[in-house]
Amino acid sequence: MKKYKVGKTIQEINQRIKSGDVVVVTAEEIIDIVKSEGPVEAAHQVDVVTTGTFAPMCSSGAFINFGHSVPTIKASRVWLNKVPAYAGVAAVDCYLGATETCEDDPLNKVYPGEFNYGGGHVIQDLVAGKKVHLKATAYGTDCYPNRLVEKEISLSTLPQATLCNPRNGYQNYNCAVNLTNKTIYTYMGALKPGGGNANYCSAGQLSPLFNDPYYKTIGLGTRIFLGGAEGYVTWHGTQHKASVKRTKKGVPVSPAGTLWVMGDMKKMSSQWLVGVSIQGYGCSLAVGLGIPIPILNEEIAGYTAVSDEDLFTQIIDYGNDYPKGISKSLGQVSYAELKSGSIQLKGKEIPTVPLSSLVRARKIAEILKKKISQGKFTLGEPQFTLPN
Repeated sequence: MKKYKVGKTIQEINQRIKSGDVVVVTAEEIIDIVKSEGPVEAAHQVDVVTTGTFAPMCSSGAFINFGHSVPTIKASRVWLNKVPAYAGVAAVDCYLGATETCEDDPLNKVYPGEFNYGGGHVIQDLVAGKKVHLKATAYGTDCYPNRLVEKEISLSTLPQATLCNPRNGYQNYNCAVNLTNKTIYTYMGALKPGGGNANYCSAGQLSPLFNDPYYKTIGLGTRIFLGGAEGYVTWHGTQHKASVKRTKKGVPVSPAGTLWVMGDMKKMSSQWLVGVSIQGYGCSLAVGLGIPIPILNEEIAGYTAVSDEDLFTQIIDYGNDYPKGISKSLGQVSYAELKSGSIQLKGKEIPTVPLSSLVRARKIAEILKKKISQGKFTLGEPQFTLPN
């Protein structure tokens, strides 16, 4: 067991939150504190560091219970504003995926497709308080004889609505370029030919898993900011891959950890759950996500002091290599360089384009900071942490 000069527990920090004695700073503010005071003194002074990110997170969706009809129905197919939802859950339960498109969408038959409306937009409409048309069909049974239900629903009239996102908060992600001679349309956005732009998607030093690279404080039961309300980490996300190359500070230099998160959609806000249309690719949902990192010791304090200059990702060609499954890096670049507005690749200066919102990431970190400081948000103690 490693010995630390500072040792706190989550229970002790929660007591400080409740008594109003807690010291909370954002992931950007802790950088200078550790730089000037050192990790030990920073761990003495600070109890919680707040993080934030806001970006498209395709692996998102919602479990919706739309209530029994009279006569009763066991839905076999369900649509919400013409967007199909998966009905193979139970009689009046369905799962609406953020990337599901409207049934009559031309998709990429008219290239590049616009993908104006999909599952992510339905979720945004629901949390905005708008009415949504529901249609459910069934084959009929003795206990559930009804074969058709059509009605207007809203979030307030639904018995339950749970945001359930199997893969959010990616710990690092590729920087995408296109070295072909034509524009391509990807989930990383439109990429101009000949390396005309470089797109990336991360809040960098504010991003949750960059501030706890080995997942020492994050796991099942961690309470988080999710979609404008409280949510929880309920498992490691799909494609969670902790065993990747890391810097000396432990930070992954390629896509690594992910989070499975859930929360009560009825308490969420359309400001933090926004339907996204990605030209030529499809629909998605931009999700506001923030995690408070408890400063249990100086090691954790050191991790949270990571800056954009310490964070690196790989430049990947989405024109040739990525679609062919070729794992090849064209170079490594820091998030400080990416956020500067341009990077150098093969002797050429390329403008960079963020898919995530740094402004909103900062706001999430500030919201969490304020809530914790006011005693309105306590820390959830994970039952076990994420695999590493």
